Amino acid sequence: RFSFCQYPFIISIAAKKVIIQRDSEQQMISIARQSLVDKVSRRQKPDMNMLFLNVKVRRTHLVSDSLDELARKRADLKKKLKVTFIGEAGLDMGGLTKEWFLLLIRQIFHPDYGMFTYHKDSHCHWFSSFKCDNYSEFRLVGALMGLAVYNSITLDIRFPPCCYKKLLSPPIVPCDHNTLVGICDVTLDDLFQIMPELAHGLSELLSYEGNVEEDFYSTFQVFQEEFGVIKSYNLKPNGDKIPVTNQNRKEYVQLYVDFLLNKSIYKQFAAFYYGFHSVCASYALLLLRPEEVEILVCGSPELDMSALQRSTQYEGYQKTDITIRYFWDVVLGFSLELQKKLLHFATGSDRVPVGGMADLNFKISKSETSTNWLPVAHTCFNQLCLPPYKNKKELKQKLIIGISNAEGFGLE
Repeated sequence: RFSFCQYPFIISIAAKKVIIQRDSEQQMISIARQSLVDKVSRRQKPDMNMLFLNVKVRRTHLVSDSLDELARKRADLKKKLKVTFIGEAGLDMGGLTKEWFLLLIRQIFHPDYGMFTYHKDSHCHWFSSFKCDNYSEFRLVGALMGLAVYNSITLDIRFPPCCYKKLLSPPIVPCDHNTLVGICDVTLDDLFQIMPELAHGLSELLSYEGNVEEDFYSTFQVFQEEFGVIKSYNLKPNGDKIPVTNQNRKEYVQLYVDFLLNKSIYKQFAAFYYGFHSVCASYALLLLRPEEVEILVCGSPELDMSALQRSTQYEGYQKTDITIRYFWDVVLGFSLELQKKLLHFATGSDRVPVGGMADLNFKISKSETSTNWLPVAHTCFNQLCLPPYKNKKELKQKLIIGISNAEGFGLE
């Protein structure tokens, strides 16, 4: 039978997002129903918690607790996610989940953690090639990305486009576990997006008009520093004895790029791949191009506060009220950093979803409290509660204090 899904190139990314959301919802319902049937068949009393993936973590042990929870509850990954920070009084209606993702991603991608290398020239992260005994934390990052897509949450992850091409190689996990995953055809252009300086050097080698063998004196060998020790790897058998010449330099560059983006990080990326697909395994992925997966994961970093102003809903206020006029005058005059902080304060994320600012369903409500109070946000509902401040200066001062101290959920 005819189906538009047979021709994904004519479907917009917004429509593909809806298809994936519906597919996710059906999987969530199916898994929850199966859990209910299993409980009843064992004559056990069903409870609401069995319908969710309940993740309980301590802020002080965020990565280790998250790793343990997701490993222990692997069978529940396709259930609706709910997060609890132990010792805090927050009830997760979506806001705590967003904060958990934000804090966890920030910690995992910190340079001191050593899992990913940040390249300043390209402003992106890439997988560390260091060998280790356990790659479970890379699986955790993959599962996090999968959970974000599955639960319609955008992440501030800066991977190059090549990463998403590898993530869809193949788009459906192969039945044969011996099949290589995350291996794709890579070119010098892919390397330019990660390590532009190195890629430029290789490009110069390809266009060099002199005698490559005599002037460069290179062999089919790569050197990498690992924990202060320089290690060498042959790009082909006996590569250390094969000189790079004008005739074989294209092969050398291709093998070099393939080594950096595929072979040297295979185990790390394979764990990451299986983590992502353990949550997102779906034929809906066949509809997506790599760049569309990136948009689903990361959203858009482009903030258009004027578009947000046009789509904002109000409760207790009219858009012509003086407090609202003060608010937008202040926000539109903010720096990009403060605008991101406001978005994070009100929605739990500083990224824009696929459908743009209108998809945030942002609401400003009137707070019938003293004007000495700071603004309050309900991140579960993308709602900002704003007291009727007396003047623009007071509103700006209180708003900046509020959005600059927006992490944690505690009662004192």
